[in-house]
Amino acid sequence: MKKYSPKRFGMMMMGNLLIGTGVAFYRMSGFGVDAFSCMNLGISGFLGMSFGNWQLMVNTMMLIVVWFTKRDCIGPGTIVNMVGVGYTADFLLWLCVEQAGVQVTMPLRILCLLTGTLFAALGCAFYMAADMGIAPYDSTPLIITKYAGEKISFRAARVIADVTAIVIGIVFCLLGRGNIWTIVGLGTILNACCSGPLIQFFRGRIEQKGFGLAMEKERQ
Repeated sequence: MKKYSPKRFGMMMMGNLLIGTGVAFYRMSGFGVDAFSCMNLGISGFLGMSFGNWQLMVNTMMLIVVWFTKRDCIGPGTIVNMVGVGYTADFLLWLCVEQAGVQVTMPLRILCLLTGTLFAALGCAFYMAADMGIAPYDSTPLIITKYAGEKISFRAARVIADVTAIVIGIVFCLLGRGNIWTIVGLGTILNACCSGPLIQFFRGRIEQKGFGLAMEKERQ
């Protein structure tokens, strides 16, 4: 039975905070966002809802599916991720753009894009290393491989999930007469290409610092 120590809880919270910050930077860059955020921004814009409110709603619906299909993916980190990431991104965007009046020039857009990629990957590394549950969307590829009888690899299942999410986001963005380039663009490609290697790199460094060994001892 897993023991959720203060160290692991802190890593999980830090990871989700970094992910939310990364999403906020992606949105400030205007170069596109990750696949899941793309879908949620497209639909929330069409419905006239805040990103955080809609993301919480869709995560809740997906959590129900995960509960009946891949229950072992659920943990405290699942709830924190599905509730906290969207609202963190909304708050930081409101704070920087509306309250601080930050002018997002092209150099700043590029900096936001690179920082968003870095923070999102680092956050995922902490979040995954804490091993306290998986976000509902991240459980989707596992569900696909499970019900495909392992005939579809995890990598292929992730691609299917991401492409589907992007298509849904684009469709709803166009229906709402929004600018699709704010949700799909260079940032989307950068996230798809760089997230995996960066997460693996950061997670390796985190485990080298002794976090992984400490957690293994805590499980015993």
